[in-house]
Amino acid sequence: MNAVEVKKGIYWVGAIDWSLRNFHGYTTNRGVTYNAYLIIDEKIALIDTVKAQFAGELLERISKVIDPEKIDYIISNHVEMDHSGSIPKVMEVCKNAAIITSSPSGLKGLTAHYGQYNYKSVKANETLSLGKRTLKFVPTPMLHWPDNMVTYCPEEKILFSNDAFGQHYASSRRFDDEEQLEIILEEAKNYYGNIIMPYGKQVQGACEIICSLDIEMIAPSHGVIWRKNIQTIFDAYKLWSENNPQTGAIVVFDSMWHSTEVMAKTIVEAFADKSIPVKLYDLKVNHISEIIPEVLTSKYIAVGSPTLNNTMMPTVAAFLSYLKGLSPKNRKAFAFGSYGWGGQSIAQVEEELEKCGFDICLDKIRVQYIPSKQQLDEIRELVRNIE
Repeated sequence: MNAVEVKKGIYWVGAIDWSLRNFHGYTTNRGVTYNAYLIIDEKIALIDTVKAQFAGELLERISKVIDPEKIDYIISNHVEMDHSGSIPKVMEVCKNAAIITSSPSGLKGLTAHYGQYNYKSVKANETLSLGKRTLKFVPTPMLHWPDNMVTYCPEEKILFSNDAFGQHYASSRRFDDEEQLEIILEEAKNYYGNIIMPYGKQVQGACEIICSLDIEMIAPSHGVIWRKNIQTIFDAYKLWSENNPQTGAIVVFDSMWHSTEVMAKTIVEAFADKSIPVKLYDLKVNHISEIIPEVLTSKYIAVGSPTLNNTMMPTVAAFLSYLKGLSPKNRKAFAFGSYGWGGQSIAQVEEELEKCGFDICLDKIRVQYIPSKQQLDEIRELVRNIE
């Protein structure tokens, strides 16, 4: 369990969770890393810890560099337990260390989680001298908790960015230029869509501050470290945070006897006829979190459900509940579905789409039992005429 030197005297000492496949209901099919960084100077600082069950792995990596008892500061950029969970175990070893956290939210959160330690809370742009290096603390509240901050080392031009610019991605390699950029960006998009998307305005504010810094390396709390494609990930965050996709469509549905499925496929064909890139998601086989990254970059969202026991299918209800929590807004949407007698589900889907803040661009499309060719042609024409 060797540490990895990312810059002279700065080491990655985190943990790799190869097996994790679910994070708060978000599928993590490529696992996760919990990144922690050790800075060796006149004073020694550990930036973040790891999830509690990986405390031993963290301490073993640190021990390959220095005796952990010599750590002077533990910088807690974020209270959430995948970052702070090992603090109690680390403090059993680092008995004289001070824990640096944001004021007031970080102090309140850490105390609530772990009780009393030697905390020192810091405010915006406050600095800490380690000797040859300085750490500057920049608050980034609601990215994605109130306590979040990032830590910048101007002498090394490195930003310890916490959750920003991260990816749930397990790898034995530490840097972006050692992996396939397409895969890393895909996972960064998944991460942004499922975790950061509700906080686009906060992202824009944070990026404005971060972009004013002289940065040669971004060291996030999850995934690979950015050293070659920094502008690429900055540009991606700028685009995603604007929350205003200009094209693209997704069609999401569940079906009992294929009638709603046939309608969904017809809607896909109609979007394709308009030269709008479109993707189809069957909720029987697609996890809801796998759909969200396409919501992030799609202008149109169509959701379909048959009626089951006077309501929508449970899979559709779950998707809409998850979607509403992520608060994407600024999209055009409509509901569709088949029914046998009551047909309540389609109106319910439309109501939930409205609650998401979407502009309903087509009145709900309802077909009783099995859609005829004429009805499918009418659906196709309706979608083709969407503005």
